[in-house]
Amino acid sequence: MILRLLISCVFVLVTLAVTPVFAEPVLVAVAANFVPPFREVSIEFEKSTGHHVQVTAGSSGNFYSQIKNGAPFDVFFSADSERPRKLEEEGFGIKNSRFTYAIGRLVLWSPNADLVKGEETLYSKNYTRLAITNPKNAPYGLAAMQAMQKLKIWDKLQPQHIIIMGENIGQTMGFVESGKAELGFVALSQIMDPKIQGKGSRWDVPNNLHEPIKQDVILLTKGKDNAGAKALLEFMGGPQARAIIERYGYELK
Repeated sequence: MILRLLISCVFVLVTLAVTPVFAEPVLVAVAANFVPPFREVSIEFEKSTGHHVQVTAGSSGNFYSQIKNGAPFDVFFSADSERPRKLEEEGFGIKNSRFTYAIGRLVLWSPNADLVKGEETLYSKNYTRLAITNPKNAPYGLAAMQAMQKLKIWDKLQPQHIIIMGENIGQTMGFVESGKAELGFVALSQIMDPKIQGKGSRWDVPNNLHEPIKQDVILLTKGKDNAGAKALLEFMGGPQARAIIERYGYELK
């Protein structure tokens, strides 16, 4: 009996030693393109700090509306810099807490290894459906539209009803993976996911064809007293997080 009590005491002491007494759950809204690397980042963060991360994935446009309507997120990882800036100005984000955590890369990708050969693929007759994310909701969709406009192909494809739109880039990727569209504009980070990497064919869209995809994070007012939320933002600037982000094809500032 005494031995069992001693073992229980040792277990409690060990647990307290590795888990900070201030550990708090962190509710995080994450733009869909950043979900694959953020899974890895959150594992390392939880190991290092003892805080627990709860992730919700979606489009930046929808998150912006949800946060303004009271969604209980502590931190928002957007796919652009515009919406975090507006949230700060409108009083939903903490001033001077936002920063650029990644700069995204747009790619044209197909699971067919012979389909995508460069920008000339867009002018070919080798596909019947091309997926992009709704430009109104997501920066990667806006970047795809800007690239096609610069290449003088947007106005030709629109009347033919070839373009189909996902509400977020995760859904757009799903359209391409399922065959609903033969190819689509997605984030490089999605193609660098170990489940996808090396499959199919892709064209890395040159940065000069669209505006930079600067992705900002911001501490929201609901998370201003959450120690875990503040620790997560600090962790994002550290070497562990930055190495993971770079491995998924993002550029860093």
